[in-house]
Amino acid sequence: MSAAEGYFYNFDKMDYVRGKRPSGCILCAIRDRVEGTPDLSVYRDELFIVTVNLFPYNPGHLLVFPLRHIADVRLLTVEEAAHLHRLQAHLLTILDRTHRPSAYNIGYNMGAAAGGSIDHLHLHVIPRFPNETGIADLLAGKRILVEDPRRTAERLRDELGQLPFS
Repeated sequence: MSAAEGYFYNFDKMDYVRGKRPSGCILCAIRDRVEGTPDLSVYRDELFIVTVNLFPYNPGHLLVFPLRHIADVRLLTVEEAAHLHRLQAHLLTILDRTHRPSAYNIGYNMGAAAGGSIDHLHLHVIPRFPNETGIADLLAGKRILVEDPRRTAERLRDELGQLPFS
């Protein structure tokens, strides 16, 4: 066995790990369409943007974030909260159609101690599938991604087509 065998590689993530990111908030950079910022957004309206997570847990892993830079869900206006709820329901319907998951994890990681690595409020929508745990998970604590996030973004952009959801 060569030295390279038995390892999983993700060379694209090294810049992220080393902190080579646009200065400031990555979600604000996506919002502002800052040149050089990876943008897998699939939907945007007057209040929110939906993007495929560049480093997803599963195919279809979405981040939904307000255009306003806020860090706490309690800072959403009543209008934003209601809009977010309708958008989330719409996204679940779209993901049911495009990815056919059997379940979802949906939630926020507010603050570093909760696992938050971006200080801009964002909702994770993570499709879950039967039999996800494979040998790589069990033996190496690794995950095997079965779809490139860029392909996920293409599929969802086609499906969403910027149609109104409510």
